[in-house]
Amino acid sequence: MRKIGLYAGSFDPITNGHLDIIKRASRLFDVLYVVIMNNTRKQYTFSFEQKQQLASKAIQTLRQDNIQVLARPEQLVAQVAQQLSARWLVRGVRTAEDLNYEIGMQQINQLQSSDLETVYLVAKPQYMYVSSSMVKEVVTYGGQVKGLVPLEVEQALVDKLR
Repeated sequence: MRKIGLYAGSFDPITNGHLDIIKRASRLFDVLYVVIMNNTRKQYTFSFEQKQQLASKAIQTLRQDNIQVLARPEQLVAQVAQQLSARWLVRGVRTAEDLNYEIGMQQINQLQSSDLETVYLVAKPQYMYVSSSMVKEVVTYGGQVKGLVPLEVEQALVDKLR
């Protein structure tokens, strides 16, 4: 039986923290799907197509052939997991607040599909306080985000926000 994992998020934009979680998770699974999804509480800077393109380019630098990037903005993560035969959801955790939120999400996902398990990967210290929202704000006001996002993401942010 192949181990299939799913790492879902809005990835608006993908950060080096996301990439670190993806790289580490790709070692745990035969196939890792990185799925760009919709969060109805967020306003997005990039379209789903743009986010998928940026994520795909960034993931190529990891040189892992078991990672696939998909966009599924109109579905629940449990539905996508079922369609892709994924039994494990990968979640990155930066802080205690993240963990509290993720535990609630885990319970909702378990209600949708009792076969789903959630695997938590704790962010490395250099990425614990990096968020897509923070990166966008820094770029908007002319700040430096080198090392927080891939170069192509940094350029796309500058083009879009300045």
